[in-house]
Amino acid sequence: MSLHRYSFRQLLLVAFLLIATLLSVASLRGLFTLEGLLRQSSQGARQAVSLSAAAQVMAERSVDMERAARQFLVLGDPGLRQRFDDAAREAGVALGQLASGPVPAATADAWRATLHAVEAQLTGTPPTQPAREQALTAAFTELDQINTAIAERVRQAAEQRNQVLLNELEARRVELAQQILGAIAVAGVLALVFGLWLARPLKRIENAIVGLGENRLEKSIDIRGPADVRLIGQRLEWLRLRLAELDADKARFLRHVSHELKTPLAALREGVSLLEDGVTGALNDSQKQVVQILQQNTVLLQRQIEDLLRFNAAAFEARRLARRKNELVAFIGDLVAQQRLQWQAKGLRVDVKGEPLWAEIDPEKMGMALGNLLSNAIRFSPTGGTITFSVSREAGRACIDIVDSGPGVASADRARVFEPFYRGERQPADAARGSGIGLSIVHEYVTAHGGQIELLPDEPGAHFHIELPHATSV
Repeated sequence: MSLHRYSFRQLLLVAFLLIATLLSVASLRGLFTLEGLLRQSSQGARQAVSLSAAAQVMAERSVDMERAARQFLVLGDPGLRQRFDDAAREAGVALGQLASGPVPAATADAWRATLHAVEAQLTGTPPTQPAREQALTAAFTELDQINTAIAERVRQAAEQRNQVLLNELEARRVELAQQILGAIAVAGVLALVFGLWLARPLKRIENAIVGLGENRLEKSIDIRGPADVRLIGQRLEWLRLRLAELDADKARFLRHVSHELKTPLAALREGVSLLEDGVTGALNDSQKQVVQILQQNTVLLQRQIEDLLRFNAAAFEARRLARRKNELVAFIGDLVAQQRLQWQAKGLRVDVKGEPLWAEIDPEKMGMALGNLLSNAIRFSPTGGTITFSVSREAGRACIDIVDSGPGVASADRARVFEPFYRGERQPADAARGSGIGLSIVHEYVTAHGGQIELLPDEPGAHFHIELPHATSV
């Protein structure tokens, strides 16, 4: 029987029932053991009381027997003899009860023999009375000693029975403690096994969701486990395929639109060039101005279409990362060296700070993202300024901070700085106006790595903060 047929809730209920049953069995066994010991203790106490009462009856009836016997020897009254016989009979009954318990048969026989000796002294002639009185005294003395021995035997038997009960109680206590500890250990093992077995598919679900959040759409999602968990895995796989399809549709749409725009734009530019060259006839000054305006706007439109194609290509390539483990400080140092001519031409200083830190990145894509940030910093920084890269690690994530000494980003532009084709109001006076897709490409590449980028409100200058997952110091 496969457990995968059942749902997560059903298996969780079974696990709780198994653990509860195990602990309940141990508890009930302990309860039954305690009840058995209490029953034995109660029976032992009743038996001890009964035997002690029987021993006390023998001692009291022996006193009655001695008193009646002595009086009978002096007075010869048959009533006194009857009193003696009644006391002897009651003592004999008590002796029979004791003989079936802790009193040895030899002791009981000795008591009966002594009783017969006493009875023998009650019959005789008056001249023999003094001798019989002495013999009677000796017999009752011996009977008293036997009664004392019987009482001691009863006491020892009670103590022995109590000790046996205490030993059994201790043994049961140890056994019960071992059973409870064993039940707790087994319950703990069951809880651990079920917890690990049930948590494994949940961890796979978490990894699958993180993979979707990090745009890892190329790897299929196959989650094994209980029925409802497998159903969630199938839904996640459907979501992955849908996201991949939407990405592909978006890329195809942008390529199609860009291609369809380029053809009529080329014809439009060619027509404007013919008009400007006077192929269709000479133009007056006003017509030449109109043609120049058309020419400038067709060039601008072509540049925007090319930027759109470039952004589309960057967004498409961001989904296809070739990750490798790279040391970020050395990696950024190489990027800075590659643009050495640009920042040296403006007399800038570029510092790279931080301890060695490793992260799984696509060197080409992340190099382009950090290269765009460095190019922007060079473009906006004044002559003689400083650009600083700082690398640090926080909670298992790599943090990269890029700070320049330029004018910074206007407050009105901060919320839209990563939007495609958006250009802020603070532009360098001595540089060509940008296309507005550089930071958008940076955002695409950082997000594709499962990271995030934000513009921190530090002025003067712009301060970009990047966080990348899965960073290690070795």
